[in-house]
Amino acid sequence: MITSRPGFDDWALGVAAAVAARGDCRRRQVGAVILDSWHRIVGAGYNGSPPGGPSCLAGHCPRAFSGAAPGSSYDTGPGACIAVHAEENAIVDAGRRACLGAVIYCTAQPCGGCRRLIAAAGIARIVAPP
Repeated sequence: MITSRPGFDDWALGVAAAVAARGDCRRRQVGAVILDSWHRIVGAGYNGSPPGGPSCLAGHCPRAFSGAAPGSSYDTGPGACIAVHAEENAIVDAGRRACLGAVIYCTAQPCGGCRRLIAAAGIARIVAPP
């Protein structure tokens, strides 16, 4: 018999981990989930190329084979990446109005670019592992 259940932060991080399993990246699969003030999922996303685009798992991403250090630029140089980040996909899925005052749960710490987008979308809090 179950006598307790996880808090919303633990639950949402678990959902983000399940979403990450769809990630299209050879280096790391990341998931993100956005919950509104009622703790309802308003957006979810994983890292991967835009729909119909080239696939990292199929070998089309230069970053996968570049040896670029984690956290280095995703947009320029030999570490350029074809993917849209999980946080970006979750925000696109939710739309800005649903993001206002919401919380985003990520399976990894957001990069600087995603942090700027999260702030611009009006998301109030980020929950991610250290």
